[in-house]
Amino acid sequence: MQDKFAVIGLGLIGTGIAKALAKKGAEVIAIDTNIDKVESMKDEVAHAVALDATDLKALKSQNIMDCDAVVVAIGHNFEGLLLTTVLLREMGIKRVIARASNKHQKMILEKVGCTDVFTPDESVSKTVAEMLIHPDVKAFLPLPDDYEIVEINTPKRVANKSLNEINIREKYSLNLITIKRQFTSEKNGEKKSEEHLIGVPKGDTVLLETDILILIGKSFDVDKFIEINK
Repeated sequence: MQDKFAVIGLGLIGTGIAKALAKKGAEVIAIDTNIDKVESMKDEVAHAVALDATDLKALKSQNIMDCDAVVVAIGHNFEGLLLTTVLLREMGIKRVIARASNKHQKMILEKVGCTDVFTPDESVSKTVAEMLIHPDVKAFLPLPDDYEIVEINTPKRVANKSLNEINIREKYSLNLITIKRQFTSEKNGEKKSEEHLIGVPKGDTVLLETDILILIGKSFDVDKFIEINK
């Protein structure tokens, strides 16, 4: 089943996210009040619509409720961004990802139920797109020549298997840099969970369900590894 997302706000960041999602094969609805920005996106995404996202009826007319997630990337109108976010949450959208210009906006957006809040930078478009397509991606760093470093939850089909069994390098053309693993310690009679890197993994290292894998490789190969083993 094809992933479906809406991107509201077609400034530099919103346009970048919409295009990145479309390139990964997702169905994208691009929304803005500016008709020129909408027209410029018509050949880039599945649907491009000019409407006021603070209008509940207008949002519902685009079947936003069917989206897997909605990105709110409105840049210069925080009131509009906030109201749009609240409407989306009231509509029952499970994942609402919004743009914040500063830490105060981030705090407010988190309070009204945003799943994730991002701040603009050069790599944010690809980062947000990757995390939307693959919810198990915890962090993402794009590199030149279509390479990337990602942190992902251990995919279900490789959990409790050794690296020798999985054969990540030969089978998927990926390198496992290291693993973040949960350890339980006890202090003053209180059990505490802590996350530690386990160094360079070896062939007999077994991946646990709760591990976070830090991988480097081509974007296509990362996507293949996640899709095949989820």
